[in-house]
Amino acid sequence: MSVSDDPALYERKHMPLQNLLEHRRSVRHYADTPIDPETVRRCLKMAQLAPSSSNMQLYEFYHITDPAVLKRLAEACFNQQAAATAQQMVVFVTRQDLFAERARAVLEFERGNIRRNSPPEKHAKRIAASEGYYGKLMPFLYARCFGLIGGLRWLISRSIGLFRPMQREVTEADVRTVVHKSCALAAQTFMLAMAENGLDTCPMEGLDSRRVKRILNLPRGAQINMIAACGIRKQGHGIWGERFRLPFDEVYRRI
Repeated sequence: MSVSDDPALYERKHMPLQNLLEHRRSVRHYADTPIDPETVRRCLKMAQLAPSSSNMQLYEFYHITDPAVLKRLAEACFNQQAAATAQQMVVFVTRQDLFAERARAVLEFERGNIRRNSPPEKHAKRIAASEGYYGKLMPFLYARCFGLIGGLRWLISRSIGLFRPMQREVTEADVRTVVHKSCALAAQTFMLAMAENGLDTCPMEGLDSRRVKRILNLPRGAQINMIAACGIRKQGHGIWGERFRLPFDEVYRRI
């Protein structure tokens, strides 16, 4: 079925952003209607367009369509209704352990990017800057060693910060938070893309991360960011009442 054949989907594909945001809800109960895995895959490709700190893209998306794996994941998510009724799931995984190869990939791209898009007289200087950033700084920032490297970064940061503005969030816990934030931005972009395509999602953090890692055979350095249940909301059951948000003036500060 094409978008033009489905009036509701056609309307959603042409929604203003505010309407799309208002339509998106965390859906807790899905209909038995199958959903197209290729649509979910396209939405995950769009998720890659989300911002990523230093463009490191330290994440992976595990798109689950196998019924047996879905059942095991639902159990790891405590059989909450969103997981138990999901037609498909996407597990968003952070991969800080891949920092070295991701930094090399970005650096290789940047070398060509600079040659293609910068004035020739600036090639050498800009390539050298990228090599310093992705070849030295990023590996130092993302490296982990039982908190020891993070402690060294903390000392360097505090020392430099005595004399000029300096990034302070450099411990291993701080950097892990940065990695999870970038992955969460991708997850949010995915959920909006799904809503635009007439599909619903529910981001879940209530899960046994160790069991999820075992089910997906993930390495020790991987971490679970969240799992998005996917499907089409069951009418009358999918949404738990009206949406609540704090009064805007309680969260908005203009300076």
